[in-house]
Amino acid sequence: MKCRGWPVMLALALAACGNEAAPPADEREQLAPARQAEVAGPERRVLAFGDSLFAGYGVGRSHSYPAQLQVALRARGINARVTNSGVSGDTTASGLQRIEFVLDGGPRPDLVIVELGGNDLLRGISPIETRENLNAILTELDERNVPVLLMGLRAPPNLGEAYVKAFDGIYPELAERHDAALVPFFLEPVYDKPQLIQADHVHPTAEGIEKLVAATVDDVAEALPD
Repeated sequence: MKCRGWPVMLALALAACGNEAAPPADEREQLAPARQAEVAGPERRVLAFGDSLFAGYGVGRSHSYPAQLQVALRARGINARVTNSGVSGDTTASGLQRIEFVLDGGPRPDLVIVELGGNDLLRGISPIETRENLNAILTELDERNVPVLLMGLRAPPNLGEAYVKAFDGIYPELAERHDAALVPFFLEPVYDKPQLIQADHVHPTAEGIEKLVAATVDDVAEALPD
């Protein structure tokens, strides 16, 4: 799951300053930053269930995807509490082993975000096994009547055409089978931008995680039940 360093075009933003006259009051109001929405309503419990991409590897829990997602949701006025249940190194098999324990350990979540499969790729685990494990996780959530947002991943081309086809098809297939919301490719905003990836060529930087949150917060908000 290594990042390939594709050329990136850099845009230069020039800020005007100096002795220019201040804009009229109505223009100043338009230029002012948007205010954050007031947080209201009942608490919405979101469980972020995944691997190191959720755990905050290399950036710390406070800068992890779940932590930044909570900030982004609350900025929209959603009274969200996002629990980070990301474990570095977890495969889909590891996730399946602990999903019941995690769900039994607290109040029923309003939404579970499932992000697993990257470590299956790194270990060359058969896509058949990955599919079976994810299907079992989603089945467990179905039985508890918990809505799901599934974070899709894609296999790198060097694993071969057959493997890529089998792996990439897992997420849309299971999302349809379990009526789950789907982000087709979770790492889309960062995978081809080396400046947003840590030195290990796998995990996003804190800035990269901000990009992931910005790209997916709408999906999370829409997946939350009314």
